[in-house]
Amino acid sequence: MATEAVGLKNLEQQGLRTLYPGKTKISVGMATCGRAAGAEAVYRLFQEEIAGRNLDIALNATGCLGFCQQEPLVLVQSPGGPRFVYGRVDQKLVLQVLEGLVNGNLPDDSLLIRVYEDDVLVTGEKIILTEHPAEASMLAQIPFYGSQVKVATRNCGYIDPASIAEYAARGGYRALQQALRLKPDQIIAEVAGSGLRGRGGGGFPTGEKWAFTRKAHGQTKYVICNADEGDPGAYMDRSILEGDPHSVLEGMVIGGYAVGARTGIIYVRAEYPLAVTTIQEAIRQAEQHGFLGANILDSGFDFHIKVVKGQGAFVCGEETALISAIEGRMGDPRPRPPFPAEQGLWGKPTCVNNVETWVNVPPIVMLGSQWFTAMGTASSKGTKVFSLVGDIQNNGLVEVPMGTTLRRIVYEIGGGTGYFDLKAVQTGGPSGGCIPAEIIDIPVDYEALARVGTIMGSGGMVVMDERTCMVDVARFFLGFTNDESCGKCLPCREGTRQMLDILNRVCAGEAEMQDLTLLEQLAGAVRDTSLCGLGQTAPSPVLSTLKYFRDEYEAHIRDHFCPAGVCPDLFQLTIDPEACQGCTRCAKVCPQGAISGAKGEKFSLDQGKCTRCRACIGVCRHWAVKVVPREVQP
Repeated sequence: MATEAVGLKNLEQQGLRTLYPGKTKISVGMATCGRAAGAEAVYRLFQEEIAGRNLDIALNATGCLGFCQQEPLVLVQSPGGPRFVYGRVDQKLVLQVLEGLVNGNLPDDSLLIRVYEDDVLVTGEKIILTEHPAEASMLAQIPFYGSQVKVATRNCGYIDPASIAEYAARGGYRALQQALRLKPDQIIAEVAGSGLRGRGGGGFPTGEKWAFTRKAHGQTKYVICNADEGDPGAYMDRSILEGDPHSVLEGMVIGGYAVGARTGIIYVRAEYPLAVTTIQEAIRQAEQHGFLGANILDSGFDFHIKVVKGQGAFVCGEETALISAIEGRMGDPRPRPPFPAEQGLWGKPTCVNNVETWVNVPPIVMLGSQWFTAMGTASSKGTKVFSLVGDIQNNGLVEVPMGTTLRRIVYEIGGGTGYFDLKAVQTGGPSGGCIPAEIIDIPVDYEALARVGTIMGSGGMVVMDERTCMVDVARFFLGFTNDESCGKCLPCREGTRQMLDILNRVCAGEAEMQDLTLLEQLAGAVRDTSLCGLGQTAPSPVLSTLKYFRDEYEAHIRDHFCPAGVCPDLFQLTIDPEACQGCTRCAKVCPQGAISGAKGEKFSLDQGKCTRCRACIGVCRHWAVKVVPREVQP
């Protein structure tokens, strides 16, 4: 296999020349989150100004560095100097950066961090950008990155996702090269020994799933990458596909070799057009350089990957429904057993893992199972990527070792909830439960979350402050799962609808106390009798909020009052004259002109004009705007 070694080495050298070009280099984060924040305009302006000023600067696009709240993100690196990372870059800052490069004095405005060295995870190499104080580490200068350990997201934001050479320069395809020298059973044993569990939600041991597929009868087998990321507010898979597509391909080829499959399929949501385009280009490049196709790296192993675009059905995140959709049928789940490892796509043994699971495979093969087991807890090994969103100061993608406490994620990395107190954290997407602030010191792993009534899921994490109505939260997520139910089984189809009807009555102040008993009974029945994971976990937001926030349900029913001030028929707003400082904040944001008063005096609120939009609550810094029971109109 000497020829393939030379080819990979040449790619690595080519990638190093573009990663570290020996001249100033500017990288713009051009993932979907960056583009939504205006990165395309930033990139175009850099392009125009560099050409117009005849500057010798390399300009390229990269993926998401994780700190989505700071997009557009721009990385600036000059030879022999640190890498400057700027956040919230606009056209004014683009010009300031270019002027600073010409004058040798980069601006401090919007500067997030200075990076002094690059750690290459797969190879263990450290690339020194410039000399720096011993206490300065790569991204530890700001809390958002300081506690993170990047394994699945190791290349996102660092490489050009359209460059296979830059992926190779970061150790890419070395694991495949090594795996093809091993026996399939050796690879499976290494993955099993690592304790890697499926990152798509269920947490099933990956090595066991591979072993089942390997042992299944039949010459034709498949591996599938489940990139049908449908949880509201979750975008881990999208970011990896857009920022580091070759890591997915490398993991799948290794998996295909291990289980005896020769065909891989990436099932990705059609709503992710950039991810689809990026992964298709990566497949083309991998085929061109011999990492995909016939006789991969002169090993005699053939493996092909194709992309299938999903049509947006949330239930297709369930593996049997996903398989049905790939076959061209309705995305309906089916009873198990038989499991896909025995009878999957076209009735053949099929191994299904999600994006994050596949990208963990190359470093495990390269660095060994003991390296992976050194991170995490006794039963949950490695790291996990979370999509941190909601009422949080720093939102974005967060990758931490399993077992990291929820408090640390919310407060140290996320920066807390700001002015308002934390109320709850919802994990696991629409199928997860809500964890109250009182128990956020729990470690985040599969078993600990299950004990408090929620799940890991694919990694969605929604933070909610005290302005959130937990009854309304349960209604929102149940409404989502009810809409997304395939309707195949009665418990999910009818049970979620009946539960949603009760929650609608509670939020409207029309329910009775016995409705809570019926709600719990329905939730238990749907959980215990539904066909697939969607229905089995759909009641989780309801059951967890009933467990931890029952007093809110009772207030809605008994007092006809929504304490959080969310359900519009069950509250009104008033201004406490004792607390009001006359700062004018509330009056300035009121869209109806319902708040009146002079600066320095006590303000008042006209109930006839107020639409209860709650904008005033968000800006008052003296707790003067109060949520009170609504007066009954004569």
